Amino acid sequence: MTNDTFDPTQWCVPGVRQLKPYEPGKPISELQRELGIDDIVKLASNENPLGPSPRAVAAMREALDEVALYPDGGAFALKQALADYHGLGMERLTVGTGSDHILELIARAFLGPDRSAVFARHAFAIYAIVSQAAGAELRVADPHAPDHARQPYGHDVDTLLAAVNDSTRVVFVANPNNPTGTYLAQGEIERLIAGVPSHVVVVIDEAYYDYAAPYVEDYPDTRALLERHPNLVVLRTFSKAYGLAGVRVGYALASAAMTDCLNRVRLSFNPSSLGQAAAVAALADRDHVRRTVELNHAELQKLDAALRDMGLAVIPSVCNFVTADMGRPGRELFELLLREGVIVRPLDGYGMVQHLRISVGLPEHNQRLVRALHSVLGQ
Repeated sequence: MTNDTFDPTQWCVPGVRQLKPYEPGKPISELQRELGIDDIVKLASNENPLGPSPRAVAAMREALDEVALYPDGGAFALKQALADYHGLGMERLTVGTGSDHILELIARAFLGPDRSAVFARHAFAIYAIVSQAAGAELRVADPHAPDHARQPYGHDVDTLLAAVNDSTRVVFVANPNNPTGTYLAQGEIERLIAGVPSHVVVVIDEAYYDYAAPYVEDYPDTRALLERHPNLVVLRTFSKAYGLAGVRVGYALASAAMTDCLNRVRLSFNPSSLGQAAAVAALADRDHVRRTVELNHAELQKLDAALRDMGLAVIPSVCNFVTADMGRPGRELFELLLREGVIVRPLDGYGMVQHLRISVGLPEHNQRLVRALHSVLGQ
């Protein structure tokens, strides 16, 4: 067989063969190569504009002396720090290279052919990718008449529960939700967990927890729910409020039995030694997280108001981004904004073809975005 005739896609398992790769936010370096622009603001990937804690940076520099050695495969120091922070035993923690790595572990452990996963129509795209790659059926909860006045494009518990059947093994819920910024309150999360059969794993993905919890009165206390629901898995990440997206550290809180299942399919030596050191230091610097969250809360309100003043329909958000209906194809505006040196996120891959998701940056970043939008919209 020659290189010209070999097509590896025909040998992939069916779930992988039919997958469309996840589209991440465009990197600054890529835009620089394409358009030769140097003055660029990236508001596409919900990163922390303040960056990581100085303590985390110092910890990574110190850890550089040992990068020739494999990291601690059990991540003892990181698990100990997380156990102390959450008041849980270390046997209830799974760590990985970002929370999306934990999602992959869940799919590997609980999904496969003749099994199904349930998630909302406008939920994080990785849920579909890891489920389909595992060969599972995708059951998309897509209410015909969502209550847009209350929570546009958000999760609907009744629709999620209706999508669960005998084959379902996992229900994925991002709370708050990416890419819409909406959330389910305490009572709704409890109703969802109570409403699924005991053989269904409920995954609550709280990547944006730190931004919502201080300001949302009825945001769920999922750590308390873990004691009553052994089928619950709660995900957190260091990529958002902790500013460590580049070193990829995430973790799961669950029962000891659930954690054991996940660790059976977790490969050794992750996260990296730099990631482990940075996460331990970042977790201890609560002041940096507080400054991050306070800045975001103030700038989120300003950005929301500025977009509404432009006549755009904005989905109320409790995260570090806003999603708005631009009234025209979002991909077109995305391309125009690139030429203004501003990177945002089009959402046509989520079926939201007129929407853009815009990360909250520093005040000067957000002002630059607003000026660029006025320009491309002709206002």
